[in-house]
Amino acid sequence: MTTNGTKPAQLRQAAEDAFAEEIDALKAADDRPRPPNWQMSPQAVVTYLLGGKLKSGFEVTPKYIGDRRLMEVAVATLATDRALLLLGVPGTAKSWVSEHLAAAICGTSRLIVQGTAGTSEEAIRYGWNYALLLAKGPSREAVVGSPIMRAMNEGRIARVEELTRIPSETQDSFITILSEKTLPIPELNEEVPAQKGFNLIATANNRDRGVNELSSALKRRFNTVVLPPPATIEAEIAIVESRVASLGRAFEIPAEPPGADQIRRVVTIFRELREGVTVDGKSKVKQPSGTLSTAEAISVVGSGLALAAHFGDGKLSPRDLVSGISGAVVKDPVQDAIVWREYLETVVVERSDWKDFYKAARESA
Repeated sequence: MTTNGTKPAQLRQAAEDAFAEEIDALKAADDRPRPPNWQMSPQAVVTYLLGGKLKSGFEVTPKYIGDRRLMEVAVATLATDRALLLLGVPGTAKSWVSEHLAAAICGTSRLIVQGTAGTSEEAIRYGWNYALLLAKGPSREAVVGSPIMRAMNEGRIARVEELTRIPSETQDSFITILSEKTLPIPELNEEVPAQKGFNLIATANNRDRGVNELSSALKRRFNTVVLPPPATIEAEIAIVESRVASLGRAFEIPAEPPGADQIRRVVTIFRELREGVTVDGKSKVKQPSGTLSTAEAISVVGSGLALAAHFGDGKLSPRDLVSGISGAVVKDPVQDAIVWREYLETVVVERSDWKDFYKAARESA
């Protein structure tokens, strides 16, 4: 509770809460066959992800802007006994898609294991309530189920973030779960069978190859869907506009919505430096060490809006964007700084309608 007795607002809602109205509308309108324990049909799940208008006229907002077939393959995979691995470079909406898939299919995205170098088998399988264990010995009452175990018990979707960050010996805990659809509890001579509807969505980063590679046995349990960066600049602009608008509402930033020209500049800079060539294809540019993902572009515009709102006139300007862009580009203070300066002096300076941005960038250097 706050000092005035009101309940504080959540900083971020889970997908199933933030988009509850859309999920309810889709469920009500959905008359197609549903896999066991799914709350809507595969076609309705894809509509939830990509957006569309229902027969009632209700508008479903797009959560993912990209190839429809990729989403169809992802959803179809989850309707089988194969787990789903969403693979891609940082910032390609892997976690976002994972969350919304789980929310649409089973009504909760909260059954999640965060992969790190310290993730243990207990986080994947189960642990123990040691007070009960010492008092009564091994029993089902003393078992503390992991999110995976709970998903198996309830016939829901579980999520694993950053699978390749988990140590290889711990990753092997998934093999029996995914192949046998059971979770053994040898201390009790029992096992937890997965109920219909159970499946698993994992995400992994292309840049993490070689960190903790998946074994061939584990790879076979997954169907891999690679989420690419946005195919066109227009698609990337649309993603940034949509996410920045939702962030502005969530954080109640008192600034005007960013102009399309400012977002286009940020996206253009990120794409050119990421791909090593200008958008017109006429000039090559050096690439920095960072990924310069769409997620980072969203962060830059969001931070710029906060600067404009609280330390400016409420209108996003090049000056509000420059520091964020520079921070995203210059990860290596030596090599990336050279790349950024060269880009400004060979590409940005030549664009007559970018003079205000060039001036702001030079002043902040």
